[in-house]
Order: sequence, then C-alpha cells, then structure tokens
Amino acid sequence: MGVYANTVSITQFSVTGEFPITDQFEWFSKKLSDRGFQSIENSTEESAEGWALVDKPDDVSFDVPSDFWRDNYLVFSLRRDQRKIPAAVLKSHTAREEGAFLAQNSNLRRTPKHKREEIKEQVQLRLMTRCLPVPSTVDIVWDQKSGILTLYSLGTKVIERFEDIFRKTFEGFSPVIIHPFARARKLLNGQLLDSLEAANQAGSAAVVALIRDNQWLGCEFMLWLLQRGVNGEGEFSVCCPGYLNSGEKFSAWIDDKIQFQGGGEEGGIQKVTVSGSQDSYLEAISALKGGKRITSATICMEKDDNPWKLTLKGDTFGFSSLKCPQVRIEKDSTVDQMSEREAVFYERMFLMDQGLQLFDSLFTAFLKERLTEAWNDRLVVIQAWLNGE
Repeated sequence: MGVYANTVSITQFSVTGEFPITDQFEWFSKKLSDRGFQSIENSTEESAEGWALVDKPDDVSFDVPSDFWRDNYLVFSLRRDQRKIPAAVLKSHTAREEGAFLAQNSNLRRTPKHKREEIKEQVQLRLMTRCLPVPSTVDIVWDQKSGILTLYSLGTKVIERFEDIFRKTFEGFSPVIIHPFARARKLLNGQLLDSLEAANQAGSAAVVALIRDNQWLGCEFMLWLLQRGVNGEGEFSVCCPGYLNSGEKFSAWIDDKIQFQGGGEEGGIQKVTVSGSQDSYLEAISALKGGKRITSATICMEKDDNPWKLTLKGDTFGFSSLKCPQVRIEKDSTVDQMSEREAVFYERMFLMDQGLQLFDSLFTAFLKERLTEAWNDRLVVIQAWLNGE
C-alpha cells in the first residue's frame, strides 16, 4: 500500500529542524541521493536499504524536482531489498556438502563443528548468488507547510528502520511519532492545554512513557464515541483548520469491529473482539462491564455523502486500513501516465487531509468534554447506558 492506494495504513510524525534558507531543492536532492538505494542484484549482499522515487523505484537520482517535490509535499520511498534463503533449502544443501566431506574423510564419523560452520557459510554464500533479492517499498509524504511526515506503514520494525535512516540522512532533524498525547497537545491551547498537561500520567517526557502511561486517552476517546453513536449523538462540527470550513457538520460513529483488553477471571491479559454491525452492542457492553477497555476500533466518518473509514490503534493513534473516497488512475493510452499519477496524488492528499481534519475535529470535541466539568455528566450517561437504563 502506498500514496496511490485508496486504502492505506499510516503513522504520522512531527519533524523538527532548521531548513536552509536558500537552495532547498539542491539540499534535499543531495541529502536523499547520498543515501539513495543501491542495488545488490549483482552482489552477494543479503540486504540493502535506501531512498528511492515513488514513481520510479529503480531511480535514486532525485535530480528532477517534479519527481519528488510537489508543491509543499516531498514524496519519496524507503526501499529495502532482501535475499532470503529458505531454511529447508539451506539445510538440504549443507547436508549434501557435509556428506561429500565425510566421503572424502573416511576416518571421521561426523563433521567437526568448525568444519560444519565453514561448510554452512560457503553454501549460504553460494546460494546467495543464485537468489534474487526481493524488493519492498514504503512511501513517505513530508508536508513542508505543516511539518507533518506521513509514513505509509504501521510496522514496528519499519518505523524503527525509517527513524534510523531519516536521522542519518537529515542530521539535526528528528521525527517524533504523533501519539495520542502529542496529537492532543497540537490541537489544544490555553486552559484546555493546561488541563491536558495536568492530566498527563507519564513520569517523564520520553515518547515511550507518554504513550505507555497515557493510554487512557485513546481508550476513553473510543468509549466516548461508541456511547455517543449508540445514543444518537453522532453529529459533530468541524473545528480544526483545513480544507473544510469551521462549523460544517459531519457524522462519526464506531462500527464493524471493536477490540477490548483487560484482566481475565484467572489473571493475565484477556482480549475480546466484537465484529460486525452492532444494534444493541450487548457484547461490547458485557466486555466494558467486565472491566475491559477499548484498545482498537473501526471509526466511520461521513461528510456530504463522502465516507472515510479507519481502524484506530488506541495506544499509538496509528491509522490502519484508512479508506478515503475513491480516486482512480485512468489507464487510457491517450493519457500521460505520469501527469495522471501526479493529478491522482494531489487528489489523494486533498481527501486524506480532509479525513484527518475530520478526525482532529472529532478528537478535539472529545477533549473539550474530557478536560472540563462536562466529563462528569458524560460518565453518568455512559454508566446509565452500561446498566441498560
């Protein structure tokens, strides 16, 4: 999945750092080219990783602005090629070589340990030359206007590799994942921001601590949205800046799939998943009354008959299976494919930014209740719903 897909999974980062005042294109071009992907097809290397162009994954020159710079967006990919010899193949070939070695050394009953390691290494090296590397790419969109970078992946290892190579490429710049508490900080100001800081349960400013110790934010946000939807309070107003005007109405609700987690009767962590469209939400109510918390849920948003849908990871606010209104790439031979892909890119960014504006407005509406006296009234309503009143 990448920037052109209608359904994507994304992790967002805030990026801090000072850009050069002039010659920014040359600066970005050199930075990305210096750590551009290098092919290992004609070598015995096991893996290689580096930056590549989204539309031309074999091209790492970054010398044409339109290839990776579109208005305020930088668009590129992290490409990783890896050779992997199946364990069964390696074992079979190694056994053959050991058999041949013993046949030539009839005085030995078994291959010495150091020789086994040597044979295995030689076999692995020989098989590597016969094994083509498998490429994989992860797209990246860096919005220079907002400072937000979007990585099209939720994979923990991918995120770690991206953060490492990004810091090495852009020295002095640091990508910081936008977790629930960080997102709340970006959306609030004044008294509400003070109230948020007072509710911070983390013992340090480390990102890991802010995520681990403030999981209540994601859990309570999804509980709030679930109860509001059941209670017929599914209409909200746009209140965050973006393409949509402030005050415009939209709908949002939780449906389709909800995951819960909490302590089981016999101790330990127990997970429960409720799937399919819900009418009375009896299974969800039972899980909540049993002390379990919502850890993930599918959120639907709709504005002017345009639908957005995503599965929210409550602890990190990673967006899984984010589906925006559909955009198609025309495959007519009379249409220039690169121009068409560029047009589709802008349309995709427009629709994704709208969806994120709706989500931020939804989260802000929750925060305005959660961080004020209104939350006490909401808790009474939630408890009444759980009690079937």
